[in-house]
Amino acid sequence: MDAIVRLTASRDDEAVSLAIYNEVWPRAAVTMDEVDSYKASSIAYADHLALLDGEPVGSGAVAILPSRPDVASASITVLAQHRGHGAGTALYREISSWCAAHGIEAIEEPIEEEDAPSIEYARRRGFAEIERYGRMVLDLGGVEPPKDPPPAGIEIVSWAARPELARGIYEVAVEAYPDMPGNAADEMEPYEAWLAHDMQGSADRPEATFVALAGDEVVGFAKFFLTAAQPADAYHDTTGVKRAWRGRGIAGALKRAQIAWAKQQGYRRLVTGNEMRNEPIRRLNTRLGYREESGRVMMRGPLFKART
Repeated sequence: MDAIVRLTASRDDEAVSLAIYNEVWPRAAVTMDEVDSYKASSIAYADHLALLDGEPVGSGAVAILPSRPDVASASITVLAQHRGHGAGTALYREISSWCAAHGIEAIEEPIEEEDAPSIEYARRRGFAEIERYGRMVLDLGGVEPPKDPPPAGIEIVSWAARPELARGIYEVAVEAYPDMPGNAADEMEPYEAWLAHDMQGSADRPEATFVALAGDEVVGFAKFFLTAAQPADAYHDTTGVKRAWRGRGIAGALKRAQIAWAKQQGYRRLVTGNEMRNEPIRRLNTRLGYREESGRVMMRGPLFKART
């Protein structure tokens, strides 16, 4: 029987879709709170379920984000035991129809680096790799919290202790975001939207966001992404330093503050996924003891076309 795809129509449907996603992507598992935050930060969003003989076997989420309004960000997942029966193609077709209705002509989707069949499937349909994110992990079990002081004249504080620094953090983000490989074409949101979408989501916590100060000037910040779906792991989200202050050890001081905080809070691992061209931060992670694991590939391709 051909796979049937429909939009999620209820909270229960959304929960089923998320459960499929989390089973297929355990290293990227999130809670419904994070899904709600993601939806709230999107220009448009849709969630699909694929069914075979009435049984949910696949999930397909698609969003148009303010940072890249000319392309759709998608995630198509099919349970391993149900692959090869057309569910993935059916999701791709329905997501493409949704994109066309919203004036979008290209889709981006992350695929696990070791998932060769999915990468090959995408390539056969015209997708090409545009970015590659290397995963690096620090096991905190055997790590002593770093005691190195920050550079002279630099103070590291938590955003929770200094909430008035939000505008200064934004000024760092305005410089840092476009300089990160893979982000050059992204559009920066206005301050209020950025604050709501990037800093106040369900996985964002002020006490887990660290700010580098030179006197009264915010010169850098680093934050975690924390989800109850992976309670043992803290994910590095953003580490940014103003251009004029780079090369002085500020990023390292921020990372050390994160390591010390995560260790104190009882996290077992720190996880980061930097674009492979971001050599400075990858070298810093290596010096701090992070080890390489397989990462993910970002593929971009066209909307579905029937194969003849």
